Amino acid sequence: MAAAAAGGPGAAAALWSEVNRCGQNGDFARALVVRSLLQISKDDVTALQCKVVCLIQNGSFKEALSVINTHTKVLSSDVIAFEKAYCEYRLNRIENALKTIQSASQQTDKLKELYGQVLYRLERYDDCLAAYRDLIRNSQDEYEEERKTNLSAVVAAQSTWERVMPENLGLREATYELCYNNACALIGQGKLNEAMKKLQKAEELCRQSLSEDSDVTEEDIEAELAIIHGQMAYIMQLQGRTEDALQLYNQIIKLKPTDVGLLAVIANNIITINKDQNVFDSKKKVKLTNAEGVEHKLSKKQLQAIEFNKALLAMYTNQAEQCRKLSASLQSQSPEHLLPVLIQAAQLCREKQHTKAIGLLQDFAEQHPANAAEIKLTMAQLKIAQGIPVTKACMILRSIEELQHKPGMVSALVTMYSHEEDIDSAIEVFTQAIQWYQQFQAKSPVHLSLIREAANFKLKHGRKKEAISDLEELWKQNPKDVHTLAQLISAYSLADPEKAKVLSKHLPSSDTMSLKVDVDALENSHGATYVRKKAGKLTGDSQQKEQGQGEVKKKKKKKKGKLPKNYDPKVTPDPERWLPMRERSYYRGRKKGKKKDQVGKGTQGSTTAGSSELDASRTASSPPTSPRPGSAAAVSAASNVIPPRHQKPAGAPATKKKQQQKKKKGGKGGW
Repeated sequence: MAAAAAGGPGAAAALWSEVNRCGQNGDFARALVVRSLLQISKDDVTALQCKVVCLIQNGSFKEALSVINTHTKVLSSDVIAFEKAYCEYRLNRIENALKTIQSASQQTDKLKELYGQVLYRLERYDDCLAAYRDLIRNSQDEYEEERKTNLSAVVAAQSTWERVMPENLGLREATYELCYNNACALIGQGKLNEAMKKLQKAEELCRQSLSEDSDVTEEDIEAELAIIHGQMAYIMQLQGRTEDALQLYNQIIKLKPTDVGLLAVIANNIITINKDQNVFDSKKKVKLTNAEGVEHKLSKKQLQAIEFNKALLAMYTNQAEQCRKLSASLQSQSPEHLLPVLIQAAQLCREKQHTKAIGLLQDFAEQHPANAAEIKLTMAQLKIAQGIPVTKACMILRSIEELQHKPGMVSALVTMYSHEEDIDSAIEVFTQAIQWYQQFQAKSPVHLSLIREAANFKLKHGRKKEAISDLEELWKQNPKDVHTLAQLISAYSLADPEKAKVLSKHLPSSDTMSLKVDVDALENSHGATYVRKKAGKLTGDSQQKEQGQGEVKKKKKKKKGKLPKNYDPKVTPDPERWLPMRERSYYRGRKKGKKKDQVGKGTQGSTTAGSSELDASRTASSPPTSPRPGSAAAVSAASNVIPPRHQKPAGAPATKKKQQQKKKKGGKGGW
């Protein structure tokens, strides 16, 4: 290098030739030989620019920015504005990059391109959309397709994060990137089925375009498709197909994609599916959300959602201190956001500190009245869960002015007051809601429905006059409403029957009422056919008898029950004869001890008369218990000793067959 520097102009020319050749070949590492030129002339603007470009191409953004900052006198903002802004952009110093671009005196196409990227990273989507439209309108080169892709990405971001209905830009879905971005815009609008079809089309286009390159392997294609499959799994999750979504998420994680942002989003979505179940898996997945560089790949709302889920996971895993720390950090970042406070309150409730949780929510509602509605709903729920009287919860609900006239809130309050038998307060809730609609939405369907419900409620609880007043108001607004008139007549029949008779004259006659009923269709319906068939079976015989055939229906004679042989009419029968023996009043239980006496008692080894008879070892001296064929002695012995199995109680029937015959002969009498 020293020899080259001493060589003078000839050596400098050779170095410039080498730098030029390396730059054309894209060998920017060797092009850094330009440093030798800077030893010859340290303030050479062209050499400094070449060095900065080479460092940027090699990914040395910090070093490139350092060169720019140390030579500010030579490298003015107009000369090196794009390179400086690009280094700041790549180093995630987005605000600095924006200032550098805006301070440039001349806005070149390169600066405008970078300006659009910076605005997108800052989530200033309206300005970003305008910037790309201007670029597409005023430039024609080989990068037009990329600009259209970026434009569609901005539209998708607006639809997803700002809930803005995207306009039709007329972009032809020629590439899978454009198709993917359009699918994301449809997801933001809630059109999940259409979005899934777009993603399937994007997958086909991606496979086609990548398969044309012989150097691309199947693994490379799957890695490129990972983001499309991730969005498909998200749609499945939104549709409630959590098992399918979970399977697809895990397949993507197994591929180990290099996009840390994609991995973080998938891990977060798996955690939301697991909820308070499979906590061990969630704790493993949460590590993917902490990877380096994730904060620069995701939007603010995505990062915030991940932090919320981390706090909830800490609560589910009983890490109370970690949960409080995360939720407090979230609250400091977004003081007006509801979720951090709700998470803190939930953690306090898990620790049985309901009063403290209600106090925390009360403080937040006072500090942020604009977001107080959801907080007050939670407070009311906590009070009910705590066992505090329902009326206190009702007071909190009635303090939510923007909800107190809503039908759902009215229904909830009336139900709660009715449970406490506070009918006056329930009627007051109805009255306030009706007055609100009378003032702002008179004669609306909700207004009329509330009046009707109030009248029904008052009738149910004996407030007849108030109910009649409501029904009269309802009838005045629509005199042709027969249903309301019928209700009014029904109410008057309880309070003033004469008035009910007068009003009944306004009811239309049956002749004027057209029911529009197709009688033939009704008779041929399944239910009518079934009833008609049953009726025909029952009435067929009776119709013949009415035609004068004179047949008289025969009455079946009841057979007289036979009385027992030992029946004595003078003796009153046992009134408990129908009850089982165990349930009769005179039952004393079975006599115990008869058979037990025959079993040997006493200490082990003692003998008794009964035990000697049962001793099998004494078969030689004792007679056999069963007769042997052809032996008279055996027969006589067997007649003297009856085995226990053959013994019968006194008075029992001889055989089972005889007992059955007696049953058949006897009638069904109860004697």
